[in-house]
Amino acid sequence: MSAIDTRQQILTEARRLLDEGGASAVSMRKVGEKVGITAMAIYRHFPDREALLNAIADHGFAELGATLQTLDLSGSAEDRLIAASEAYLDHALVNPRLFELMFLHRRQGARQFPRDFKAGLSPTASSFAALVTEGMRVGEIREDDPWEITFEMGALLQGLIMLYLGGRIEDGPDEFRLFFRRSLRRYIHGIDA
Repeated sequence: MSAIDTRQQILTEARRLLDEGGASAVSMRKVGEKVGITAMAIYRHFPDREALLNAIADHGFAELGATLQTLDLSGSAEDRLIAASEAYLDHALVNPRLFELMFLHRRQGARQFPRDFKAGLSPTASSFAALVTEGMRVGEIREDDPWEITFEMGALLQGLIMLYLGGRIEDGPDEFRLFFRRSLRRYIHGIDA
């Protein structure tokens, strides 16, 4: 097996462990057992557990970014932002522990606002910022800092999702989705022209 194949197997098994038990369930020993290598062999591919978790989170951001890029968005700025936000929600509901790792866990090297975002290093935020910028260009969103609006909207999305995933919202998934949409619309109406 090549080094690339081994690295991918490590990531795949670590992701399975994450999905089953959260970040605390991902240990080099458990991953090694799943892959059929020693825990020490993992260090040839990842310098430490944090680097492995970062790679999983980065892959999650790439997945979500790719989903956002493939959306066929049409309609008003509000419609496009809602559709992109719902793709974000779908990703979180299908991958709750990954979403938590991506957005809640402190991770060395995680992108920082505003520097990394404005540099275009976030595949998810860049998609939203492009939608916000386009909304400003056509006069549907008043002129402001598109990156700050993107970050604020992301905080709203992530906060609502984390509260839902954490059991703090009693609604089922369908009711939560409606609440999620209403919350976004209230926010967007606060920034429209």
